[in-house]
Amino acid sequence: MGTGYLITETRTNFDVMPVGAKVTVKNAGGAVLYELDTDENGKTGKISLETVDREHTLNPDFPGHPYFSYTVETQAPGFETIITKGVHIFDGETAILPVTMIPMLQSETSPAQFDINIGPQAVEMTGPRNQEGITPPNPRVLRHVIIPDIMTVHLSRPNIAAQSVRVPFIEYIKNVASHEIYPTWPASALTANIHAIVTFALNRVFTEWYRVQGRAFDITNSTAFDQYFVYGGTIYQSISSIVDRVFNQYVRRAGQTSPFFTSFCNGTTATCAGLSQWGTVGLANSGYTPIQILRQFYPANIELAEANIFMGITESYPGSPLSLGSTGLNVQIMQRFLNRIRRNYPLIPQIANENGVFGQDTQNAVRVFQQVFDLTQDGIIGKATWNKISYIYTAVARLAELDSEGTNFTIGTVPPSVTLRVGSTGHDVVTLQYILSYIAQYYPVTSPTILDGSFGTATQRAVMEFQRMMGLPEDGVVNAATWAALYNTYWGIKNNAPTPPPTPPPGNYFNYTVVSGDTLWILAQRFGTTVQAIRNLNNLTSDALSIGQVLRIPTTGGGGTTPPPPPPPGNYFNYTVVSGDTLWILAQRFGTTVQAIRTMSNLTSDALSIGQVLRIPTTGGGGGTTPPPPGNFINYTIRSGDSLWTLAQRFGTTVQAIRNLNNLTSDALSIGQVIRIPGSFFQYTVRSGDTLFLLSQRFGVPVDRIRAINNIPGNALSIGQVLLIPGA
Repeated sequence: MGTGYLITETRTNFDVMPVGAKVTVKNAGGAVLYELDTDENGKTGKISLETVDREHTLNPDFPGHPYFSYTVETQAPGFETIITKGVHIFDGETAILPVTMIPMLQSETSPAQFDINIGPQAVEMTGPRNQEGITPPNPRVLRHVIIPDIMTVHLSRPNIAAQSVRVPFIEYIKNVASHEIYPTWPASALTANIHAIVTFALNRVFTEWYRVQGRAFDITNSTAFDQYFVYGGTIYQSISSIVDRVFNQYVRRAGQTSPFFTSFCNGTTATCAGLSQWGTVGLANSGYTPIQILRQFYPANIELAEANIFMGITESYPGSPLSLGSTGLNVQIMQRFLNRIRRNYPLIPQIANENGVFGQDTQNAVRVFQQVFDLTQDGIIGKATWNKISYIYTAVARLAELDSEGTNFTIGTVPPSVTLRVGSTGHDVVTLQYILSYIAQYYPVTSPTILDGSFGTATQRAVMEFQRMMGLPEDGVVNAATWAALYNTYWGIKNNAPTPPPTPPPGNYFNYTVVSGDTLWILAQRFGTTVQAIRNLNNLTSDALSIGQVLRIPTTGGGGTTPPPPPPPGNYFNYTVVSGDTLWILAQRFGTTVQAIRTMSNLTSDALSIGQVLRIPTTGGGGGTTPPPPGNFINYTIRSGDSLWTLAQRFGTTVQAIRNLNNLTSDALSIGQVIRIPGSFFQYTVRSGDTLFLLSQRFGVPVDRIRAINNIPGNALSIGQVLLIPGA
């Protein structure tokens, strides 16, 4: 008998957040062998398990499986239960089981069970491999060989309807190699096979083999057509370490750029014109190097090349490792990335000073990061560690960015009633795109979208992916059923998924006292920082602010600079400068004076910049003509269908407040009746280029509220139209 090892890692999609979970390991007979808890990084300790002797994995004629299989059950509060069957344990090898935790839906009262079945290694399969690499009709190829950040993998044969999952490229290669061959093979054999697997994947991406056929994926997991990928499958440490080193090295003919079509098969029960997987073992045992092995199966003039264009990597690897004593901007970038990642993975020690000097604290942080993400723990930032830090930073920053953006949207708990399809535009489309992008951070079957307010083909594809995941008709139309499923999923994530601990980042700040009308979004725009940066620095658990509250506003790390002191008291509203604005134009538009705007906004010059937030006086005006001032109420004439409740919802007040202001003794209303609606509003005249979305951003008011207050049924505005805008 032999002994192998297992580590389980429980995290949300793309490793954004670790999840504390209970892990149960059972043998083939169902007997419980271990009950484990994951740590703050979502990892269990390493456990030992019985298996078949290692020598049998080197024998192609061994009758049976040269490994033992186990079942791993993973449970966590607020998440679905994941049961992984067929976790193969090899003698002397450490298996890492990455479990992607899926938040429960809002409507679920108990977790659902998701089964993952890992079949035998592909090298054991007897079916034929008919991998095709001939360029399809009307071919199109990319200009450069790139390493994609994401591979979209179809979980079946190309012509069979099934889900597709989105997987980081490096993790895709590790997964395929771990399920194609045995991790116990000699290092040269493993490396040669990994080169073939990398090149095969890059050939599919480079030639857009499936995309040019109208498919919405890059590759399949069918061994008959492509290579074996198992979603939720096991990764072996011996394979992982090689992939970290060679994931961007691919096979090509000398003098050419395109990746060679590296077809392969096991070479025993299935034969092919390409690489023989079992044949690599004999050659490696005879002392052949990886490139020598490859030349035995492919043309003699092939060579290994490096693809150094990486999609999704925030900063490119500088070419030489960083270690104790290194200095410069690259060190400072890694220090900043590690400190940000630490908020999600708190066991990584903080780097006290992001000064570009690779000291002992930086080395300690790197070592713990490497331990968390299964890299060689040498405290050196080589290519593998650099890319992993950059990848994890991108993932956690993306989620934080979405959390920050979420403060700008009034999503609420009730879905919109509008039906959206290709060609739709407006705030409801932005809301849809935001929800889809947020869900994509937790569900690997949904693509993120750009928040541009335009329902194009990319948004349609993401909608169809989501509909497929939820078992809805895949028509790409967002109707009531799809809206309900989107909200059910989104609020399930918000209610169940973990959030980073509120550890304030290092950096300079100044104290700011909240005044009437301030919101986190307005302060972030005014001082050149982000909502998330203000939240983190102040350990805020809510976006609610109170007048007189003192906040710390970051001046470094958030991109801001120390602002002038708070403006004098008075009535005003916040206005975001757009192209063409000047102080004189704004004074004329809003019925005030240049000096009044200067004074209220503490300006020292008349120069304005796009995106700058000004305070526009609404009373007094500093000598200018006073525009229609925001009062304590507006007059409203009752129309058919109005009720106190609908009016309260539309104008952001309460039924009781309307009753009190109008001395109503009954809720009965009559058409033509004039009542007072409490609230502070100013009038705005629509000009060329205005849209509801732009006005929403400019005045910090949700589109839905502007639309409701002004009874606008759609998104159309007309020049000269007068709108009521809620004011501070």
